Amino acid sequence: MEEDLPTEFDLIVIGTGLTESIIAAAASRIGKTVLHLDTNDYYGGYWASFNLEAFRKYLNSSATQISTTVEPINNNFLPLQAQPTLVRNVQEQWYNFTEKGDVDGWNREKIEQEFRKFNIDLVPKLLYARGSMVELLISSNICRYAEFRALDRVATVWDGRITTVPCSRSDVFTNKEVNVVEKRLLMKFLQSCVTYEEDSEAKEELDGKTFLEHLQSHKLTPNLTHYVLCAIAMGNARTPCREGIAAVKKFLMSLGHYGNSPFLFPVYGCGEIPQCFCRLCAVFGGIYCLNKAVEGIHFKQCNEGLKYDSVKCGKQNITSKGLVVGQGYMSCAVFSKSTPAEGAAQKLCGNLARAVILTNVPLGGASQNPGGGGVAIMKLPPANNHQEGATILQMSHPSGTCPKAIYLIHVTTLAVTENPEEDLKPYVAQILSKDYLPAPEITNENASDTESESVKRENTSSTILYEAYFNIPSCLACAENANLSLPVGVRLVCGPYHELDYDQSIEQAKTVFHEIYPDEEFLPRAPDPEEIIIGEEEPVPDQGDSLQDEPVDNASECRELESESTDAQEAKEDAVDKAEECTEQK
Repeated sequence: MEEDLPTEFDLIVIGTGLTESIIAAAASRIGKTVLHLDTNDYYGGYWASFNLEAFRKYLNSSATQISTTVEPINNNFLPLQAQPTLVRNVQEQWYNFTEKGDVDGWNREKIEQEFRKFNIDLVPKLLYARGSMVELLISSNICRYAEFRALDRVATVWDGRITTVPCSRSDVFTNKEVNVVEKRLLMKFLQSCVTYEEDSEAKEELDGKTFLEHLQSHKLTPNLTHYVLCAIAMGNARTPCREGIAAVKKFLMSLGHYGNSPFLFPVYGCGEIPQCFCRLCAVFGGIYCLNKAVEGIHFKQCNEGLKYDSVKCGKQNITSKGLVVGQGYMSCAVFSKSTPAEGAAQKLCGNLARAVILTNVPLGGASQNPGGGGVAIMKLPPANNHQEGATILQMSHPSGTCPKAIYLIHVTTLAVTENPEEDLKPYVAQILSKDYLPAPEITNENASDTESESVKRENTSSTILYEAYFNIPSCLACAENANLSLPVGVRLVCGPYHELDYDQSIEQAKTVFHEIYPDEEFLPRAPDPEEIIIGEEEPVPDQGDSLQDEPVDNASECRELESESTDAQEAKEDAVDKAEECTEQK
């Protein structure tokens, strides 16, 4: 028999997406009672991560979804969507292993057997080492709930081939693609971005210019311009000048904090990030119910119109002082809306065209991916009729059943049509192939006929073994670019934005939190487990009492104490050495 929930809370949050989870954690942290509900049986909503088998089941359920009509408010009750976070326009295809044979030892059966090796994100993102998310995880002490690794490589497509972008000082001076003069130009320009300050004179000088025009004014060569614009600033030809300089500065300031890379990536996928905030909320008393039927919301009439009253959850009506609803649960058709005033419109969430692809060869070949590939990022400039380019993330997945690894490729761009495969086709064609092209063998002509040797050239062509395409929709407010007139006590939050990091989602979570609790601190630092004292503190013995204790006459105990002291001193010296090395790198 299902246990009944408490009937009154300070805050009810529907949906376990990132923004909702941050708000729930922040409210719980300041002592508010929080009920966090989700109709799915997994955390994250559109921010979730799946293994390969679960991912394909999720796509199948999305492909077979039945469109439901919008039910209006009836007797002050608004029904909610039963399946709010399904993707749209799903397309899935395997390489034709039956007719064409295995590819480097891989076939469909072997790939499906390795389904647990994959952590497939619906919306993959990276964390700048000095970005908003890393700072929030550290300041709130939530970082202890997840593990991260540094990015291995930043790449781009230049002159028709995939190349590695020099990012740090050491990369610039060891890169063979850039000559000596270009290296000096690049270092001088990067230094100017780091020292740039937004004073009045600089603003007047850069206003009205694009970042591309600014790069050209510094007489950077075409390849350097491409590297800085697409791979370091992660921008395009329309990027405003000051925005591009700020992006370059953020990139450079993030270098050296956690390895020779400006980016971090969650070891077990980006779906870990919302769960980190959910764990903190639960630690401070938040109640979680997944796979919970949430029928709808009750309202009541007041002087201002409709006012939120309670949530119908199963047979219970649960009241709260505030309600936060995530993407997909409500429809804007039931509320009055108006077009935002000119200049008031902000960047829309969602509307993403996504591809999840498995390949046999890492981007650019094994020689450009030392250490097995790891995690790599590539930013491609906009294709025809596209305003934004595509972001490509690569993850390697070694296997025990096959001598070669398999690689997971994520491709993300803003949707232009209702066909995600067509939207992403211009980008996928630049880096991947639908046909298997084994590396040719070249014969050593200098060797004698009896001693002729054949050398196998490196295979740099990545063959698509599996591909899936789908759309992440916008939230109800962003989808129609409308200002919603919501009942008192109800707040809606957006889904994932088309951004590399989590800046906009964090900013929205802060805004909503301060609207609900204007005088409270947003996510103060949570204590470590050893700092939490349950009950009364144990009395500390007086010094005189300790002198009366029996002396330690066991030689082994003394050696253990000495060993612990020595280990502590060595650990302290190692920490100092690492700090000095980090300072030298910076």
